[in-house]
Amino acid sequence: MSTEKYFEAVGRRKTATARVRITPVSKASFLINESDLETYFKTAELRAVAVDAFEKTKIAQKFKVTVKVSGGGINGQAEAIRHGISRALLVYDIELRKKLKKLMFLRRDPRAKERMKFGLKKARKSPQWSKR
Repeated sequence: MSTEKYFEAVGRRKTATARVRITPVSKASFLINESDLETYFKTAELRAVAVDAFEKTKIAQKFKVTVKVSGGGINGQAEAIRHGISRALLVYDIELRKKLKKLMFLRRDPRAKERMKFGLKKARKSPQWSKR
């Protein structure tokens, strides 16, 4: 059990949930479900989305980031991590609120897949209609 002071927050997107802990340290590191950023997110775009909050706020302090993420797809997980990091940065320094809010990183994206209704093929698609 470590006695390091950390800041924790939860980020969500669609059905993905990310529990993020940031710890101020001298050398930055990023762990997602016990694997590093490059092995978890294969593409540069997803890695960029995940660390966007640090990049755009231009925060000088380096952080050790540990994330437990579950549910959803890989894209939703990256955005959930960004949401969680943004919330954790607020706990660390409330002065960042204005900048993060302007970037819309604090807003939880509520869009999710609509449930399927009975009598229909998908959420809204109906079966083919035939007059005779």
